[in-house]
Amino acid sequence: MEDEDKTIECKDSEPSTEMNRTDSAHQETQEETAMNFKGIDENEPTEGSNLLKSNEKKLQETATEANHLQRLRQTLACPPRGLLDRVITNVTIIVLLWAVVWSVTGSECLPGGNLFGIIILFYCAVLGGKILGLFKLPTLPPLPPLLGMLLAGFLMRNIPVISDNVQINHKWSSSLRSIALSIILVRAGLGLDSEALKKLKGVCVRLSLGPCTVEACSSAVLTHFLLGLPWQWGFMLGFVLGAVSPAVVVPSMLLLQGAGYGVEKGIPTLLMAAGSFDDILAITGFNTCLGMAFSTGSTVFNVLRGVLEVVIGVATGSLLGFFIQYFPSSDQDKLVYKRAFLVLGFSVLAVFSSVYFGFPGSGGLCTLIMAFLAGMRWTSKKAEVEKIIAISWDVFQPLLFGLIGAEVSIASLRPETVGLCVATLGIAVLIRILTTFVMVCFAGFNIKEKIFISFAWLPKATVQAAIGSVALDTARSHGEKQLEDYGMDVLTVAFLSILITAPIGSLLIGLLGPRLLQKVEHQNKDEEVQEDTSVQV
Repeated sequence: MEDEDKTIECKDSEPSTEMNRTDSAHQETQEETAMNFKGIDENEPTEGSNLLKSNEKKLQETATEANHLQRLRQTLACPPRGLLDRVITNVTIIVLLWAVVWSVTGSECLPGGNLFGIIILFYCAVLGGKILGLFKLPTLPPLPPLLGMLLAGFLMRNIPVISDNVQINHKWSSSLRSIALSIILVRAGLGLDSEALKKLKGVCVRLSLGPCTVEACSSAVLTHFLLGLPWQWGFMLGFVLGAVSPAVVVPSMLLLQGAGYGVEKGIPTLLMAAGSFDDILAITGFNTCLGMAFSTGSTVFNVLRGVLEVVIGVATGSLLGFFIQYFPSSDQDKLVYKRAFLVLGFSVLAVFSSVYFGFPGSGGLCTLIMAFLAGMRWTSKKAEVEKIIAISWDVFQPLLFGLIGAEVSIASLRPETVGLCVATLGIAVLIRILTTFVMVCFAGFNIKEKIFISFAWLPKATVQAAIGSVALDTARSHGEKQLEDYGMDVLTVAFLSILITAPIGSLLIGLLGPRLLQKVEHQNKDEEVQEDTSVQV
């Protein structure tokens, strides 16, 4: 019996042993499978994975080829679609527009006519701005497109074949530049913030008034003794040079502000805000000196005439500004378009009529006051009006800088005059840099930030292009050769100031900003990490 029991126990234990062996074998298989999957997860190459990757590549290549074929079929489709269709449509619109205008005006749209010259100049200026925008340097702000527009007009004037066929009458050119000036003045007036005016700190006031006034006075002295200009013309040229260019400074400051440089102390905001007041001071001073330069009589009479022009400009601008505040009323449809039309129409009328009535300095001041007062009441709708004004500026900006470049002829420039103009510009800019450094002292900035602000206040472009040729146009209307020579000197210095200071100023801002200003991005991230850890604790 005992032997039978042992036999039964042995038989019972054999299946359990076999089950244990089976379980252990199953575990080993699972471990091997897991190891295999682990190897696959760790990107170890296998035959299956290679096949899958090759198949995926083939599928991607096939899909890419199919997309190319589909695009090619769309491009070569009949009737065409896509890019070819857009090119044909745009070219047809341009040719049709020219043909319609030609059918109305006749020879004006043919080579040698004014409209033909304006159209060619506009497209060449736009193309020049686009080409200059292609030259981008890493970590630097892009060069201002207005420089390409200026060079395009200059080349068109000084290449014989083109200059013989692209001609624009001085009266047409003057009128277009005056319209562009009106748009600039409207944008400057609408850009003023009444709340910011109330909260201006002393450094902003000093930065707005000091460098412009000192540069204008120093330029007047230099041009009087170096170029032989009368004192009225010297101060007129000084205020032309005294303005800083918002078209160069504002985009560069926005890039630095987006990267976090100087934000802690508000340097980009300070420069953008002070730039508007700097331009207004320069334009007002220029208009006052312009009226004094073309008036007859004693010096006392000329000074009183300048004061009278300021009073007329302020009074007329206030009257028109209050009128636009209430007309049209806010319950009318297409309110924004009506307001934009009124402010633009009144500004153009003010600039042209002030010259007609013999008070050329009052038109610009009238426009500034009118746009500022109108914008105070429009509040939230002011931004929409500014967008429409910006569209009109996009049209007239290429014309303005192209026409300024086309006014400068190499044949009419004397080397000694160019040398004296460059010397005047260089000394005046150096005095401006030193004055700016002094004006930002005792304002909480360190030495590096003061140096940056001094060089950032250097670029000149928009205001110089707008008012640089006004004196020459006014002199031509008087028909005096001596006055035309003075106006040509003013225009030459304005042209050289744009050509030299716009690219140099833009590059200096891009180079000095990251090196001289403090960046707050990393500090903010460290503060956020500290706040998060304190919350978790």
